[in-house]
Amino acid sequence: MRQAVLTRKTAETEITVEINLDGTGVYDNQTGVGFFAHMLDQLSRHALIDMKIRAKGDLHIDDHHTVEDVGITLGQALTQAMGDKRGIVRYGSCHLPMDDAQVRAALDLSGRPFLIWNVDLPTQKIGSFDTELVREFFQALSTHGGITLHVDQLHGFNSHHIAEAAFKAVARALRDALEQEPRKADAIPSTKGAL
Repeated sequence: MRQAVLTRKTAETEITVEINLDGTGVYDNQTGVGFFAHMLDQLSRHALIDMKIRAKGDLHIDDHHTVEDVGITLGQALTQAMGDKRGIVRYGSCHLPMDDAQVRAALDLSGRPFLIWNVDLPTQKIGSFDTELVREFFQALSTHGGITLHVDQLHGFNSHHIAEAAFKAVARALRDALEQEPRKADAIPSTKGAL
């Protein structure tokens, strides 16, 4: 079973993440940050990863620690749930349109974290949410999930649409990369024999 339950507790946040990589996209995410929880719901739904996240953070300061620490914990949970990555496709990509926005995501579940982020969110806020935190989340997810992740905005002028397209594009790419390869179900997808 490709599942994980992970808790991270610091002086700033307390995060619990439960995931099932072989789910149907059932989600129950409560972070105290409305727009961010909505984006996590999109990630779950479109990656077909069952996801339950509970986050308590120092929101009286700002949303930064909560968003970053959810990214860290979710990345660690993905790593744990994938195990040795035997039988996975490993690579995934998606061009995702959403109204005015189009975002391309490509990723490799390589164990070598790297983020390329070519996304320009034209406003500083989406509601009360700081748009710079979108990148912070994906940086934490990439680093702690061992994911080489490239996210490129091709079009877009509405910050909400661009951010949501980014989450959905990454979700679809992740869904493809996590799929089981029936022709190599017992093999590590690398000539090195390890990821």
